[in-house]
Parts: sequence; C-alpha cells; structure tokens
Amino acid sequence: MPKREDIKKVLIIGSGPIVIGQAAEFDYAGSQACLSLREEGYSVILVNSNPATIMTDDEIADKIYLEPLTVPSLKKIIEKEHPDAILPTLGGQTGLNLAVELSKDGILDKLGIELLGTSLQTINEAEDREKFKDLMQELHQPIPDSKTVYDLQDGLDFAHQIDYPVIIRPAYTLGGTGGGIAHNDDEMKTILNRGLTMSPSTECLIEKSIAGYKEIEFEVMRDHHGSSIIVTGMENFDPVGIHTGDSIVFAPTQTLTDKEYQRLRDASLTIVNALKIEGGCNVQLAQDPNSEAYYVIEVNPRVSRSSALASKATGYPIAKIAAKIAIGLNLDEIMNPITQTTFAMFEPALDYVVAKIPRFAFDKFTNADRKLGTQMKATGEVMAIGSTIEESLLKAVQSLELDQQAQTDLIPTYTRDMSMGDLLEKIKTPTDYRLFEIFAAIGKGATIQQINRSTQIDLYFLSKLENILKMQQQMTDGLLSADMVLKARKLGFNNTMIKAIHHATDDELVKLDQMEDQHLVYKMVDTCAAEFESTTPYYYSTVGNENESKPLGNSIVVIGAGPIRIGQGVEFDYATVHCVKAIQAAGYNAIIINNNPETVSTDFSISDKLYFEPLTIDSVMNIINLEQPIGVIVEFGGQTAINLTEALTKHGVSILGTSLHGIEQTEDRHQFEDLLIDQNIAHPKGDTATSAPEALEIANKLGYPVLVRPSFVLGGKGMAVVHNDDELNEYLIPALKNSHGEPILIDQYIPGTECEVDILSDGNEVFVPGIMEHLEGAGIHSGDSIAMYPPQTLTDDQKEKIVAIATKIGKQVHAVGMMNIQFIVADEVYVIEVNPRASRTVPFMSKIAKLHLAQLATQLILGKSLDEIGLKPGLHPEPAKVYVKAPVFSFAKIPGAPTALSPEMKSTGEDIGSGDSLQVALHNALFDSYHIDTNNLSGDVLLSEFDANNASLVGQLKGSGFGIQTYHENMDWPDDLAFVLSSEDETSDQKQLVANALSHQVPVFTAQDTVMGVFQPQLIK
Repeated sequence: MPKREDIKKVLIIGSGPIVIGQAAEFDYAGSQACLSLREEGYSVILVNSNPATIMTDDEIADKIYLEPLTVPSLKKIIEKEHPDAILPTLGGQTGLNLAVELSKDGILDKLGIELLGTSLQTINEAEDREKFKDLMQELHQPIPDSKTVYDLQDGLDFAHQIDYPVIIRPAYTLGGTGGGIAHNDDEMKTILNRGLTMSPSTECLIEKSIAGYKEIEFEVMRDHHGSSIIVTGMENFDPVGIHTGDSIVFAPTQTLTDKEYQRLRDASLTIVNALKIEGGCNVQLAQDPNSEAYYVIEVNPRVSRSSALASKATGYPIAKIAAKIAIGLNLDEIMNPITQTTFAMFEPALDYVVAKIPRFAFDKFTNADRKLGTQMKATGEVMAIGSTIEESLLKAVQSLELDQQAQTDLIPTYTRDMSMGDLLEKIKTPTDYRLFEIFAAIGKGATIQQINRSTQIDLYFLSKLENILKMQQQMTDGLLSADMVLKARKLGFNNTMIKAIHHATDDELVKLDQMEDQHLVYKMVDTCAAEFESTTPYYYSTVGNENESKPLGNSIVVIGAGPIRIGQGVEFDYATVHCVKAIQAAGYNAIIINNNPETVSTDFSISDKLYFEPLTIDSVMNIINLEQPIGVIVEFGGQTAINLTEALTKHGVSILGTSLHGIEQTEDRHQFEDLLIDQNIAHPKGDTATSAPEALEIANKLGYPVLVRPSFVLGGKGMAVVHNDDELNEYLIPALKNSHGEPILIDQYIPGTECEVDILSDGNEVFVPGIMEHLEGAGIHSGDSIAMYPPQTLTDDQKEKIVAIATKIGKQVHAVGMMNIQFIVADEVYVIEVNPRASRTVPFMSKIAKLHLAQLATQLILGKSLDEIGLKPGLHPEPAKVYVKAPVFSFAKIPGAPTALSPEMKSTGEDIGSGDSLQVALHNALFDSYHIDTNNLSGDVLLSEFDANNASLVGQLKGSGFGIQTYHENMDWPDDLAFVLSSEDETSDQKQLVANALSHQVPVFTAQDTVMGVFQPQLIK
C-alpha cells in the first residue's frame, strides 16, 4: 500500500547513553530511521540524551531534544510538539520500555498519538514472558518448561519441580540484565532476587536450562500485509547458555541440515506473523545437536544488536527499511538501496562467511569475573568477512586489539605450561579467552571430540580451529613455499602471523605471492551473491583471481576506531563520519577502513568506499597499495588509528594533519617534557622507568602520592595513584609484564581542579571552542568525571592562562586539525596530558558550540587556515546556559570490576544535561547517567564504613537533609535509600555494599567530589 498521508510528524525515541547491551548499534539504527522518514517527506522529532551520537546531529532530524529519557521529560516534549505518531522500536530496550510507560500513562490516548510499526499489544506479547509462553503454546511451538514468577519462593518451588539447572530471564530488561543460570538453591536466591529487582514489572521467567543446544538467530522483516523475509540466519559458535552478545557468531548458519534450517526458518516466520510485528525483529531458537528437537527462546520485537550485525553482514539496511514499513510501505514497494534494481522483498544471499567476535573490558578489569553466561558483558564487537569460516574467524581475531602475542600466535602465554588435561578442564568454563584456550588445547594434542565434551561446541566448528592449527604447524615444520603461503592466506593468516612463524620479510612474502595465480583481492558485498548488478562500494578481502575493487583516484583514507570499548566509544565514530563529510564537501573521494558492525561509519552509504577489514598495518597497507590515496587521516580513529601512524609513515604513506613528529612530541614522555620545559609551561615533575628498582627510586625522589601509568594508553588503561612503596610494587608486577618494553610513566600527583580543551589548529594559529571543568578533582579520569561547560569556578585569569598554554602547545607541535589538552588548576595551571587527536569530548562540544568541530578540523587537515573556515584564534564565546556531560557506568554487568573512580577510565558512555543553572543541568544529566532524580530525593544515604568515619562528609550530607546509615556485612538491605556512597572500594564489605546496591538498582557514587557537587552545587559557584 502507499505510504500514509494522515501522518505528518513522527517522534523517535533514542536509546540514551551507551551501556553494555545497548551500544552504537542504536545510533546506527536511529540515524538510518530518521533519514529514511525524512526521505519520505515526514517531519522527524528526535529525543535522546546521548551527545556522542550521529543520531543527535542537527541534520539528522527536523528537531532534536537532548533531554532525559524519562516519562515526565517525554510528556513535556509530546505536549509541545504534538506528534502524530511515535516510532519506539529503534531505541533499544529503553525506547520500547518508554513506549509502554507512555501508553500506561494515558497521554498517547489523550492526544491521539499512534505507535508506529510494532503495536503495544505485540510488544507486550513478545516481552511479557507469560504472554509469550501462552502464544507459543497456541502456535504449537516448543518452548522449555517454564513459569513466570513474581517472588522468590515461587521460583524455588518451580526449580525443585523441574530440577536444576534453570535459566532466570527477567522481563523487560536489556542484554539479559539480572538473569543467569542457577545450579542450586543458593545461586537461585542470588540471581532471582537480583532479576526481580531489575525487572520493571518485577517478573522473571524460570526456564528449564537447555544450555549446550545450538543457538540460532533469524533476523526477520515483516510488513503490514504480512509479507516477510529472512534477512539472514546466524549461528552462535558458543552453545546456549552464553548471551548472544557475548558469543562468537557466524552468518549464514553453518551446521544445520537443510531440514533443520527450513524447520527453524518456518518457525520464525510463523511466530513473527502471529505477533503481527511490522519492521525488523530477531528470533532466537535452540536446536538439539542430537535430535530433531528444537525450542523457541525469545523474540526481540525491535531492531537490536543482531540487526546491526545482520545489516552489515548482508548489506541489507534493516533499520532504514523498518522505518519505511512503519509508515505504510510494503517490502515489494521499497527498493533495495544496494542493488537499486531489486526490491526489499528479495531475501539476501551470501557467497561468503561473516564472523563476529565480542570485545570485552577484562583487559581493563583484570579482577572482574570473566565467566560468561546469560547476562551480557561485552562492550562491543568486531566483524570480519571471508570466503571460509577459518578466514573470517582469523580476520576477526586480528581486529580485536587485545593481547598482540595471542592474536598473532593464537595461543596465550599463560597456557604454555598447562597440561592438556588442565586445558580441557579450564575450557569447560566459558570466558572471553576460551577461543584461544581451545587453540592451546588443540596444540597440546587434544582431539576435537575431547574439546566437544568439555565445551559442547559443535564438532564442525572445532574442525575449523583444528585446520588453522594444522596450517600453523605445517609452516613451523616446513620450508616456506609459495603454495604454503597461498594455503595459509586462504585460511586468514596475515603477514604478521606468517612472519611470527617463519621470520620472512615483507619483500620475500611479496615474491612468494607473485609465484601463484591467486592473490589477495577485494570482493563486493551486494546482498545477492553477485546474481544481480550492484552499485554499492562495500568490500572485503579474500584470496582469488578477480579484484572487484578498482582504485577510486583523488581519494583520502580515513582510519576508523574499531570495536567499542571503555575509553574508545561511539564518539570516535561520530568524528569519523564528520571527517568523511568534510572530505567529500572538499571534492575528494573518502574511503573508510573499519571493522565495527555497530556503527554509522560502516554503513555503505556514508563513504565513497567502505573496506570492512582489520585495522592492522597488514590490512591497511594492502588497501593503500591498491587505492594509492593522496593521504591518510588518523586523527579521528582514537588511539587505534594513532598507533598505526609510525608504521604507515615507515611505509611511505602520507599522514594528513599533525605529523608523526608532532604526535611523538606529545606521546613520547621525554620529548613532551622537553617541549613543556622549552615553552616554560608548568607540569607535574616525573620520569620514566623500565624496572621496579628504577620506579621506586623515582617515586621516592618525587614524593608520594604519585601517578603511574603505561606509555601509549587508551582511556587511562593501567593508570593509578599510589601512596607508598608497597602499593607501587603491587602495581609494577603486572604493569611491567604487560608493558612490552615501553616505559612506565611516574608523575608527581598534584591535587586541584581538572579541566580540558579540544583545540583546532592550522599549524600556525589555535582556536579553543571551550574549556570544560571537571566536577571531580584530579586523579579521576576525564572520561569518568562530570564535565561542566562553561567552567564554574575558574577565574578569567586562569582561563586566559589555559588558552595561552593550549595555543603555545598547538603552535610548537605544529598541530594541524584537532588536539585534546588536559590541565590541573592548583597554585598554577599545570599541563598533565596531550592527546594528538580527536577526543571523546568532540561531539559534546560540537553540539553545545553549534560547530561541527570534526568537519572544521578536517578542512584544516586538507590545507585551509582558521581564517578561511571562519574561526578566530583564541577562546570561543561562552553560552548563557550551563551544560553537563555525565558518565554512565555498566558495573552491574561486570561483577568484580572495581567501581571506585580512579585515573583508569571505567564508564561505558555519557549523557548531556542543560539548564539555566548548574543545578538544573546536573539534574537533567543525572536522570540517565546515575539514575537519580536530584529534585525528588528522599531516604537515607548508605555509607561504607570508611566514609562513615569522615566527619566533614557526614556533616555536609546531614546538612543537605539526608539521614545516614553505615553498611556492615550481612546487614538487612534498607528499603528506603536515596543513594549509596563507597569511595574506597578495596575491602570485601565495601565490594559487597556496591554489589548489593547495583542488584537493588540503587544509585552508587564512589567519589565524594561527585556527591558534594551534585547535592550542594551552590558550593561549586
């Protein structure tokens, strides 16, 4: 049917700040949907509190509200804008839950506002565990024995009835939040109590565990007429029992027989049709590996993380088409934007294999519980495309940016001394490193049958891992020949991996490659297995005869930021996309290299050419050698891109923007110190050490406390404030082990007010968009601090000094483009760090200053001066309103991770609040970050014992009207709490305090500065 003419204005609810389970994929989905609706002539209103996204850019929607995602906030916007309809299925679980709450509130009926796409009844039927169970029984679709419970005793009784193990699945939660597998009453009590607390409806499904079954996902599109297609089937490498977001996934499905595939496909379509879903959705099923039996697990009645993966795996833009379906168009009326010759009704066909591997934060949180289960823990993911399972898997491994040794050798160092028996026992417990431990077990002689018994991973997948290890062994044992290199390349081995085995040079490998008919070539992703002509410029590398990618000419390559992880989030994707826009506006062709399936930058329509490839020097140079670009831009891809600069320069590649020398002047400790001394800029005294005795000598010379950190780090990884020799020794053991020969930096710790600036420079003059002041004092990572703009306590003299110092540094290193500089304001203004690239604050400042900073920086990189782009040197005028950027944490998802704020970054995302005063701005920001309403706080504050002894803190809290309780182990959890404060998170009772607060969804603060600033903002200014 034609699109609806009775609707003119549509409200889209975003997903809010990035948390584990809800990341950049919803920026991608939301951006696509907004543009898709506007393309059809509709007016789009967007509400989202996340400033770091492309979705909240001024050109994406007709009107954007950077406001809290709460019912009161949305009601105000709805009453002001009077939209005809709301599209809630593109904002993750947040958008879906808010749609349900708005409907219950009655405002939708009162104003005659319709929910587009999937109806409220459908949402309830899919999300409400009991209703979903009833529907499955009505459809004769098998589901595991289960019962919906609302209290602990009911859950225990049912578990005893069906026997352990059982899976606990809370209703209306995100990423399996609060759920898990219980094997006994003790585990049941812990998980079910947590799940009931975290479910908005205080409802959990207790389900007979089918852990060990094959887990299959189908991404389905359905329109108003009931026509439906499977976009792709995906099969988890890991069996049921591990959240799909934490599983290695392959597309298309790999181990199902045709009969099994058709049966599961038919089940998925039957369920989606019965639910009357309109748009994209995800169906999860479990296939018994030993019989024809299968079970339905669940349906997500919205676009999801898997939708982003399916979109990038096939090239079929799910969110874009879902938005068009929502306004009445049907699949046979919507053109496939990739082929531009077939309709969206045409099911994608893949002539390649896609592998997704999740990216975890355990490299930062080394003491956290690494065990994987039904509650998601991954912060992001990588995707790779290849001709075989082996090739796509190894390319994904190369993309992870984890332990370089493990990624190259496939076998972690810690497994070298383990026996085969020990490894077979270890891999029974799924962790983020299990893939590498399986490689180690195979290397020790374990058979795939033995590994299957330990892991229940399908023998077919294990045989592929065995193929990789056999190839590695052949290269170790034999002479390197052209045939052997070709076979290795077909399995995904890159130059670095081959050279680690056979100390060959790049030139020798090139000669061996030239001796074969087949070489590394690039193939196009076209959704139709080359059956139809395609226009999309979307490529992956593989071994073959025909290269489908021809050099563009007049091109510039932009290096992306890779997987989302703590310290490097969606803000770098934002900067990458804006960089591309500026390149295209300047008349050049823009080429993106990236491997993150969640992001806007890996949408085929963003750049003139997209290479979905690992961000390694091998992969990047192969593309550069083909494309012969004018140059490469590394400033917008976070530390990932910056770390490639030296190797690219050695290969003769032209780096556009700040030169390698300028980068090294800020990243190399000694060069940086020389620069600051030369320019008479105050900085904390410090030195570098490569051994424990050297470090101890430096620390004692400087005087404790000192700030210690590794070189070339991202998000403050490995940074700490230490107070004595014992703490320093404890820090140094793992730090030196993981430093790979790079020195440890040791600095004097200076307490004071921390602030930062992002500068734009043309190499001669410097523009400062604004100074951000941190609410928390020095010693807490800038990404975990609440940032206030304009600064609230700095004097005009201090601001002038900051701008003068920033200008000096920018000129001295001949910065071209963008740079981030961090300061401590104490007795004088000290410089503590310079990042020679775009930082996480770029989107925040861009949206406040109403300047597209990454685009302006790109124009400078391409040769324009500040004057030519309309900017005057010095500080940009400050706004009248106050803006706050507040961090968002995902501690509930990573048990055991340290929660106390420190120099090492821990937040997964951020949100924005604004107002006429700091108090209003803080209130708006804290709604979606700390989940606290500062206007309606009541109850007591629960303090750790450490904080309860702080008379000044207790006095200030009492003065703000709070009652005080002190936590002690095994105490009954109080019912009426305002928030919890546990600033020294070292002892077991303090860890237990935080764990209890998180499971009871009580706001947790771990920095006194935050608490006092939030509840007594009048003391700030």
